[in-house]
Amino acid sequence: MNDMTQSWDTYEAFRETVRRIARDKIEPLAAALDKNGGPPDAQFAIFVENDLVGLGLPEEYGGSGADLMAQVIAVEEMARVCSVSGLTMSMAWGTLHPLVNHGSEALKREVIPDCASGRQRTAWCITEPQGGSDMAAMTTRAVEDGAHWVLNGTKRFITNAGWAHWYLVVARLDEDYAIFMVHADDPGISFGAPEDKMGLRGSPTADVIFDNCRIPLGRLVGDRKGGLSRMGRSLTQSRPVIAGQALGVAQGALDQAVAYVKQRKSQGQALARYQLIQERIGDMAIRVESARALLYRAVEFALRGDAGARHLASMAKAACSDAAMSVAVDAVQLHGGYGYLRDYPVERMMRDAKITQIYEGTNEIQRLITAKHLLTA
Repeated sequence: MNDMTQSWDTYEAFRETVRRIARDKIEPLAAALDKNGGPPDAQFAIFVENDLVGLGLPEEYGGSGADLMAQVIAVEEMARVCSVSGLTMSMAWGTLHPLVNHGSEALKREVIPDCASGRQRTAWCITEPQGGSDMAAMTTRAVEDGAHWVLNGTKRFITNAGWAHWYLVVARLDEDYAIFMVHADDPGISFGAPEDKMGLRGSPTADVIFDNCRIPLGRLVGDRKGGLSRMGRSLTQSRPVIAGQALGVAQGALDQAVAYVKQRKSQGQALARYQLIQERIGDMAIRVESARALLYRAVEFALRGDAGARHLASMAKAACSDAAMSVAVDAVQLHGGYGYLRDYPVERMMRDAKITQIYEGTNEIQRLITAKHLLTA
């Protein structure tokens, strides 16, 4: 118990460090990033300056080697003030997870150190125009041609498209799927127009197009087969991080609501004095803390390699993103007409919350994963 307590004390000290960076350096930039759009260059520079870009990458390749719990805490605290920043900070950890675990040593040395230092940025390319959560429906194809792989296809809704340098791409190879690393300088890769999104407006999103894109044979991540199963294992690690982003939005919206009802007056007294308001705040807090408890349990299972980590990650992703959406909506409601104005952060938080129910696997898919685990046990 003492070791666990000391370990959690370390996590909480780390949380305070990240919270201070988020509050002092990221929060003042959040509204302008949302209004003007991205890419979030200033935020990324802050993450580089504070050694956060390589937080979840191995120390032997220039990262900090932080475990999944530290990654989740960092994203949670950053998204508490700016959801885009939480996503931007964490991109390299998730996208390079398959490379860290399955790539050749030469490819790791080529890619990871520059990404851990922030000299280069990353994205991953899974979703396609006709297939989002259904990875098996992907049509992007790779063929071997002498000393190169040749990729053809289109990936859609790709975070960091056109801003990233390295792209982790899942494509059909023979009768199976494989994973490849493609660089923005490779011949045959191009990018679509930036998407005009409801939320996460400071995060670049666009198509990534492969038109006879040629890459060296050494860019294959792992074997020629089994790419989908490797991606599935990586999602067990990345979904808790996205859940942390959603949880941060939920906590941030609750923070804003509490502050507002304490200072806003009606009929001569603060809104916080009214029992109906207190009930609403209490319900929001319960949803946030319940989601946090489930998320941390999922992380605990993942850290010890428990077989239940996959369905718990799905449960946590659904619970945290549902909490983010409902708490943000309640926060807007508690602000009254002011909540509908862009002058107040809750309006942005409500828009940013919605995507967490959709990307990294829709919440409908997360519920199916959970149900199948229970029904086949």
